Amino acid sequence: METGKSSTNKSRLLSLLLLAGFAVACCWQLVAGWSRSRGYIEVHAASEGLAITPQIERLDPSLDSLIAQRPEAFEIAKGFKWTEGPLWLPAGRLIFADIPSNTIRIWSPDTGVSTFLSPSGYKGSAPYGGPEPGSNGMTLDAKGRLTVAGHAQRNVWRLEQLDPHATVTILADTYQGKRLNSPNDLVYRSDGSLYFTDPPYGLRTQSDTDPEKKLRMNGVYRIPAALDQKPGAPPDRAKLQLLIKSLPRPNGIAFSPDEKYLYVDNSEPEMLWMRYTVRPNGSLTDPKLFCDAGPYTHHGAPDGMKVDQQGNIYSAGPGGVWIFSPQGRHLGTIHLPVPVANLAFGGADHKTLYIAASSSLYSIRVKVAGESSHRR
Repeated sequence: METGKSSTNKSRLLSLLLLAGFAVACCWQLVAGWSRSRGYIEVHAASEGLAITPQIERLDPSLDSLIAQRPEAFEIAKGFKWTEGPLWLPAGRLIFADIPSNTIRIWSPDTGVSTFLSPSGYKGSAPYGGPEPGSNGMTLDAKGRLTVAGHAQRNVWRLEQLDPHATVTILADTYQGKRLNSPNDLVYRSDGSLYFTDPPYGLRTQSDTDPEKKLRMNGVYRIPAALDQKPGAPPDRAKLQLLIKSLPRPNGIAFSPDEKYLYVDNSEPEMLWMRYTVRPNGSLTDPKLFCDAGPYTHHGAPDGMKVDQQGNIYSAGPGGVWIFSPQGRHLGTIHLPVPVANLAFGGADHKTLYIAASSSLYSIRVKVAGESSHRR
């Protein structure tokens, strides 16, 4: 038979164990965030960022008007495989693709990272067999609808509402009866047309000799009146326009603020940024070499790019984020320790540059606001 004293000691011990377990659970929630459901969102991590000090290579004094000497910069999320397509949403969140995991995710300053859509690209039952099964670049149209470069899905599609269960509208999937390669990045013009690049990086071998590749060129295309395509209606395939077929690996794409110029970069074998004059009917003319990175030993290559309200271009490039003046002068580079894929302006004032770089997401404050991701 237990004595009263031993029984009391056991009760106290049990109480202490319960309190300890509760404390551990609370600490874990504060540090890493509970894995919990918020509607369709599964929260995986807390949103606190790790402060970093990026190296800023300053090649021109005018960079001081764009980037502070010691800018606020953070690693806001990590643990992914290859992040791409960051896009700031009006609700105050960042949506982005994690291509190898075939997932679109959302980062919130309050709740951290959550899964929005999986799978986002390839939907077959067998393993994909290539390194990039997911979707890629994203943007919004003038009605606020998410538009996605399908990459491994080999099309361009639109969600009619920001809900993974919403109606999907295919905007483009073939050119002259042949499947697209793997749409990579995209941008709307204010007339409602959509421009996109189509290299082979979403194919299983990522090469021009891939057995699934049907088109000889890696093109840049325009979808006239993409904004007006009815929800759920099939694409008007005969109207898809091939604008550029001379670049071996077209990748990032952006308009100047006045839409007088379209910028397209090329990732390999030459690392180039090109500028094209946009005609009133949306076609392109007068191609000019905007910048040639030349032989560069740093990691990375020209990839996604965005433009600020003064017309300066921010682009993924060798070593980090390259910043150009509207005249094509390389003003400087934000160096990061891993290759950069893409970037987006965001925050309440659009003066935070969000950078998708390999397994991480970074943020850095800038002095000039970025252009809106959709044009009205």
